[in-house]
Amino acid sequence: MEERKGGNKAEQAAEALLAWIVAERLAPGDRIPREEELEEQLGVGRSTVREAVKLLASRNILEVRQGAGTFLSPKQGVTEDPLGFVLVQDKRKLAEDLLELRLILEPPIAALAAERALPEDCRQLNRWRQEVEGQIGRGENHLQADAAFHAEIARLSGNGAVSRLLPVITQSVELDGEVTEMRLGRETVETHREICRAIEEKNPRKAWEAMYLHLQLNRREMR
Repeated sequence: MEERKGGNKAEQAAEALLAWIVAERLAPGDRIPREEELEEQLGVGRSTVREAVKLLASRNILEVRQGAGTFLSPKQGVTEDPLGFVLVQDKRKLAEDLLELRLILEPPIAALAAERALPEDCRQLNRWRQEVEGQIGRGENHLQADAAFHAEIARLSGNGAVSRLLPVITQSVELDGEVTEMRLGRETVETHREICRAIEEKNPRKAWEAMYLHLQLNRREMR
């Protein structure tokens, strides 16, 4: 890796490290080299390496796990609130608008997932489904696991641009839960099962319909 000109050393090192990550085609969850290896590769000192890693972590590109190392973040550089939803005052109207947007986007995403998902992908999706079901059964807040379930379907679509929409989906799931007070436990379990079954059967039309029904049930309860 070559250090670029311009900017301070940490910024240069961060850009060089990012270029290396892209060139190596690292995937979310992949571990990057240790600090001493990065020192040699980047041609900078330990403190500069640490600052460079901090910069990329602040941009949701890297994720530092204490005692485990530094990994490529599953957020892939996407911020938690890229569209500034936190500034919208009418949260109910925002929840309705986001759900309307998801009705446009998520059924086709589920159909793509049905076309492209591999058996091991379906196993991971079912793990998230079971986590949601378990939390609902125990009366726990299941919204984070629910958002992860939908994020996994987006990943299975195989469309890299879809991953950039995940904050929209995540925000919508959380707002839906707040507005409906998580009353759709049974319906969520049943429709999640239908979505998983359609994806496992590689049936795009059935996946589209199951996702559409799932979102329409939320819309009905919201209204």
